[in-house]
Amino acid sequence: MKKLSILLPAILCIALLQAQQPTTKNQQAVQQTIIKFFDALSNRDSVSLKAHSTADITLYEYGQVWNMDTLILKAITLNQSANFKRTNSFEFINTTVDKNTAWITYRLQSIILKDGKQVTVQWLETVVLAKERKQWRVKHLHSTRTKIS
Repeated sequence: MKKLSILLPAILCIALLQAQQPTTKNQQAVQQTIIKFFDALSNRDSVSLKAHSTADITLYEYGQVWNMDTLILKAITLNQSANFKRTNSFEFINTTVDKNTAWITYRLQSIILKDGKQVTVQWLETVVLAKERKQWRVKHLHSTRTKIS
């Protein structure tokens, strides 16, 4: 019983230390921008993709520098599989907001169905967002693929 009375407070302290701080309204808005950006990518919707990006967006993918035209070409134009489906899930690690600039780091897992084959891909990504006309937009995205299965 004595061991239990010592162990229980220790477990509670560890749980409290690992608990995430509640996100602010601005942090939630930044996170929603990322979710909508990837929803547009999943839906192969270039109009919505552009709406959630700055005009001068840069993406750092697979050792290359892409712009919006490259992203649309590789993710939408060349992706005409009729049974394509992409489902994204996010684990937000850090979201920092400072006036008209935000930084966010997250883990992204995408389950992709294409041509009858399913693959799960995981990335670690960092994004810089800019606030334009009261809306957060993706300005720079750096992506590191961490796993494919």
